[in-house]
Amino acid sequence: MDTVHCVVDGWVDAIPAPGPRGTATFDLIVRPADADTIAQDAPDTIVACTSGDPRITDELLNRIQPGDLLRVTGTLVQPPAPGESARLTVDALEVLDTALVPVLRETVMDRYGDYCVIFDADRDQVPVFTALGQWVGLADNPDAIATLIDIHERVNGGDS
Repeated sequence: MDTVHCVVDGWVDAIPAPGPRGTATFDLIVRPADADTIAQDAPDTIVACTSGDPRITDELLNRIQPGDLLRVTGTLVQPPAPGESARLTVDALEVLDTALVPVLRETVMDRYGDYCVIFDADRDQVPVFTALGQWVGLADNPDAIATLIDIHERVNGGDS
C-alpha cells in the first residue's frame, strides 16, 4: 500500500463524527486542480479523513460544518481496491472558507460535541439530548443551548 505526505484542499461533505479512541472522522470532497478542463459530469473525489490530534478533533466536532472549505495536511493511503476512498490521517487543519449559515425552514438536527439539538423553524425553544439519547432539557432559544449544556455537565460531572 502506497502512502504519501500531502496537502489537500476540499469541502466537508457531512458533519464530522466522533471515532474510536478520541478520533474524529469526516469526508472531504476534492475537485481536481484542472477542474475547468474536465467533463462537467466527472465525479468528484471523496477522501475519507481521520484525526486523533485532540486540537483537530475538537475543531472538527465543535466548529466544522458541511460545506466548509478546509486545507488538510497529513498522510494519504491509497485505496486498497478500485472504487474505494483514499484515506487521509490529518496532522494539520486550516479553515479556508466557511459555509453559509443555513436559514432554517424546517426541522434540523445538529450536533454540539456530545450533545444533539433539534431546531424547528416554527419554535424558538430547542430540545437538547446527549448523543446517546438522554434528555437534557429544553433551551428557551438557540442562544441558551450552551448554558443548558454547561448546567447539565456540572450536575452530571461531565458525563453525557
